[in-house]
Amino acid sequence: MSDTFSERFTNAVNLGGQFTVQVNGRRRMPSSGIVYKSNLIITANHTVEREDDITVAFSGEKTFSARIAGRDPARDLVLLRLSEGSASPASVSEVTPNIGLPALAVARPDASSLEASFGIIRAIGGPVRTGRGGMLEKYLRAEVNPYPGFSGGPLIDLDGNLLGMNTSGFSMGSLVTIPVDIIWKMAANLAEHGSVRRGYLGIRSQPVNLSDANQSVLNRTQENGLLLVGIEAGSPAASAGLIVGDILVSIEGQPVSSHDTLQSHLSSDLVGKSITVGILRGGQSHDVTVTVGEGK
Repeated sequence: MSDTFSERFTNAVNLGGQFTVQVNGRRRMPSSGIVYKSNLIITANHTVEREDDITVAFSGEKTFSARIAGRDPARDLVLLRLSEGSASPASVSEVTPNIGLPALAVARPDASSLEASFGIIRAIGGPVRTGRGGMLEKYLRAEVNPYPGFSGGPLIDLDGNLLGMNTSGFSMGSLVTIPVDIIWKMAANLAEHGSVRRGYLGIRSQPVNLSDANQSVLNRTQENGLLLVGIEAGSPAASAGLIVGDILVSIEGQPVSSHDTLQSHLSSDLVGKSITVGILRGGQSHDVTVTVGEGK
């Protein structure tokens, strides 16, 4: 390996280390965290077991107390607010994560030093149910070693910019990376609301196959939709005029073929907004405007 390439690795880790912190929120080994804003730290929810007596340590062993600003257990995210002190937020990578992209996992299990692991992105997936009552819209898997204390730390590109947050909270013994666009979006939501809002239509549905005639009416290939089998009284769906027997096929022009895709489309930023829902009714295609509610 050339000196130039080695220097690039070293520089990337040092740059990533500037926004990587140690988080002490459990009895066992500390985890890592990422500076989101000057006084806000995002890390893995499963590593912050305490509700108080949480500390965050920066490079040089400077330690500050922190409190929980909000949790998103479904995506294994928790936002911490520093009681004092500040740091420079992470720089976001402009590189599109693709399979084969070289990447580095960085962590600060020891406040005085960094650790790193090198690999490539080997898989990209999602949406997927997390088993915590929610949905992870997208995830990355990088061939990096899941050393203790790496959960909550960043995955960075070779320029030291943030690609996402690593966590072992979804699969024991291996790391999954939540992409930076998701963690940044959820961190903003947690900072403002203290929790992640969930879009709500007020429907019960079941998957149904779409016939060739249905697909011809839609003018696209879509094998499945959601048959509405129940509408909650007073719900956004009821107010919009949706009825039992309608087949939901799209939201904002994006196909909906399963409960998972429906949930992934009903993101927190749609709460309170009017959206276009595509349905099949009596064999004909209709667009219905629905104002998205907030789920419990």
